[in-house]
Amino acid sequence: MASSVCMFQLASPEEKCQQLLEPPYDEMVAAHLRYCVMEKVLCHQCSVRQELKSSVACQSTVEPVLYIQLKVLQVTISTALPEPHVYVCYRCTYAVANHDFVEAYKFQTLVVQSFLRAFQSHKEENWALPVMFAVTLDLRIFANNAEQQLQKKGKGQPGEMLEKAAEQLMSCFRVCASDNRAGIEDSKKWGMMFLSNQLFKIYFKINKLHLCKPLIRAIDSSNLKNDYSPAQKVTYKYYVGRKAMFDSDFKLAEEFLSYAFHHCHRSSQKNKRMILIYLLPVKMLLGHMPTHQLLRKYDLMQFADVTKAVGEGNLLLLNEALSKHETFFIRCGIFLILEKLKIITYRNLFKKVYLLLRTHQLPLDAFLVALRMMQVEDVDIDEVQCILANLIYMGHIKGYISHQHQKLVVSKQNPFPPLSSVS
Repeated sequence: MASSVCMFQLASPEEKCQQLLEPPYDEMVAAHLRYCVMEKVLCHQCSVRQELKSSVACQSTVEPVLYIQLKVLQVTISTALPEPHVYVCYRCTYAVANHDFVEAYKFQTLVVQSFLRAFQSHKEENWALPVMFAVTLDLRIFANNAEQQLQKKGKGQPGEMLEKAAEQLMSCFRVCASDNRAGIEDSKKWGMMFLSNQLFKIYFKINKLHLCKPLIRAIDSSNLKNDYSPAQKVTYKYYVGRKAMFDSDFKLAEEFLSYAFHHCHRSSQKNKRMILIYLLPVKMLLGHMPTHQLLRKYDLMQFADVTKAVGEGNLLLLNEALSKHETFFIRCGIFLILEKLKIITYRNLFKKVYLLLRTHQLPLDAFLVALRMMQVEDVDIDEVQCILANLIYMGHIKGYISHQHQKLVVSKQNPFPPLSSVS
């Protein structure tokens, strides 16, 4: 059978439904398959076809995708819900077709709830995980679109729909995380990382990063953490790396974001670029400057002047670069992180002063002159001492300030340690 055939393209869905369902459910499902025309559902069915085939030992002569979908509906209907699952799916489909995502989200919530009851009832089985991935992904997307529609109308609170969607996803996550009886192959824990990634996307969207911690702990304590699919691991590392960056744990952020970048599929240029937007500031804070070739390849020339300014210790150029691309950096959420590069720029500027004077006893006035050349406003000797004290405390300079002689006394051996060696 051609792989392009989807369940909604069957000429006679009634005949296939009668092979699996008892009346009147065969007619209900057949009607659903005949009239359900939502393009998004079609895309989901085609994209997970191979995964579903490998996940279920389908002995029927019915098309595997149809067989799986009908079994899900059969199990769900058997729970005797007040509103049949098929009817809810149809209502959700109708709402999406009319671009009413608030209504679609409402019915998709019922879809997830009814699916979860059926999913829980199947002990020591995980064959429906791909179906869970599809319905929960739709729930997040519908919630996001519904949020945008409400905001345009001036209704609702920002993040309200996404928070409610997160609660439903957490219910699914708890079911997967608490499955301790099944064997590894049949464990529902295989769904934990996918759900974590969907929740990360919501928490980053509504700016509640502290809610990521329980999910990270759960994945770290799982014995499956290294066995999830590469795509799921790349997404997971990307979000955990971003969170580490915002927590100022730059070495951990570099580790996770570097993993995500190197293991992201080479054809996914858009995703690699998105990873680099956060990896580049982290790398620069650790003393690793990106090449011009890399920036050009991924269309990130906004970082070119920033990189040049930090490397040269050019505070004037750094301020100009941050101001020029301020909108881009703020939209990406990295402007404040890039502001931290100023301390690295101070370090590189003061290192030039040291190299020019060639002495381990440096007058503070020399640093004051350097700062004024960079057009740093309202700077005085006290400000110079404050900057030097911070650099010494952070380990960027090995030495001490002699207030009596108004000099910076630096170590005769490696007074400006490499940035990568500074914790």
